[in-house]
Amino acid sequence: MEKIDLELIKSVIKTKMELENASKNFEIAEEELIDYYSYQIKANKAKLSYLMKQAKEQGYELDMINELKIKIQEKEAI
Repeated sequence: MEKIDLELIKSVIKTKMELENASKNFEIAEEELIDYYSYQIKANKAKLSYLMKQAKEQGYELDMINELKIKIQEKEAI
């Protein structure tokens, strides 16, 4: 079995969380912050697209990343 690139997986997970947070904040943003969250969403989508391309090139799939996320969280909880 090949070595798992944990940094790449962690980056994907972190970026997905940042995108979700920016999207939630955009929904409740007031005037001045609408542009800010809009740019955050766009930037995180671009970053996630890049990271997912890298993950796919290494043979990972989204389901594998979600499964690894659960395993990483379980290990951190111990």
